[in-house]
Amino acid sequence: MEGRRVPAADALREAGLSPLGLDGRDALALVNGTSLTTAATALALESVRAAHRAVQTLTCLLADLLGCDPQFLDARLLDAYGHRGAADVADGMRKTLAGVRPSGTRALQEPYSIRCSPQLLGAAEDALRYVDGVVAADLSSVSDNPLFFPDDDLVVHGGNFFGQPAAFASDVLAMVVAQLGNLAERQLDLLVDPARNGGLPPMLAAGPGRQHGMQGVQLATTAFVAELRRAAVPAGMQSLPTNLHNQDVVPFGTQAALRAYDMAGLLRLLCGSLAVGLRQAAHVGARRPTAPACAELLDALAEAIPPIDPDRPLDADVRAAADLLTGASMSVK
Repeated sequence: MEGRRVPAADALREAGLSPLGLDGRDALALVNGTSLTTAATALALESVRAAHRAVQTLTCLLADLLGCDPQFLDARLLDAYGHRGAADVADGMRKTLAGVRPSGTRALQEPYSIRCSPQLLGAAEDALRYVDGVVAADLSSVSDNPLFFPDDDLVVHGGNFFGQPAAFASDVLAMVVAQLGNLAERQLDLLVDPARNGGLPPMLAAGPGRQHGMQGVQLATTAFVAELRRAAVPAGMQSLPTNLHNQDVVPFGTQAALRAYDMAGLLRLLCGSLAVGLRQAAHVGARRPTAPACAELLDALAEAIPPIDPDRPLDADVRAAADLLTGASMSVK
């Protein structure tokens, strides 16, 4: 309760609730059904959705701070791409960048981590919409066995408890998380590199040569991405027979869903890391954002995160930025 792990009986008592009484049939339904798998998938989806929105917004702030030309978001360009998710993402990013003024000093074509961001984020949006549909179907489904149809005087034995849809959906979530995390890490790498960040100091250090700036955070993000890539191996086809071969093929949906939930926590930290970098870029010489929405976001980050000058541990700042961007509901242990 309120972030504390307590025995279920104590939590119910503090909340003024009574334990749910189950007969044999109810207990079997909870074991047989996909309740846990669906719940974990839904929670992972909620967190990934929040991170997806955060990466869109942070990409806009990055483009504004660097003075990028927003033509990579042109509606005609994205309509020609032919994918609904990309067009919708680009529309949202154009609104965030409304009023932006390019610096005129950037190369004609930005690196892919900026120029191709609506295509990447759009593909993620399409994938998340698929997961939306699976979760909605599971939440309204009957996954017990057997099922009773009294109007037809019928008892039907089958496999509605088989959580393969949620398993596949969670595997899709894992792939989305890995690529969103990769995008955030690449954008931070661009931001700390003086050869690509418009001449800002290395690692965005306020005192280059005397301070480390974002170096520790940038190293941590590479480790996060490596972990996400390792964890993104699909779980929904790792079937092993059990129960004397009665359960000779299984979906591994719960493992897939819980894995996606844990990965979403790491993605939050990658969002927070990029946000801290953007806030620090403004401190060491990046221009004031010209789009009002981007300026508002930078001001919120600046209020929550002090500049890195001098060096200090930044883990709390990364978490604070992640909370500001995506909410504090997901924690990483």
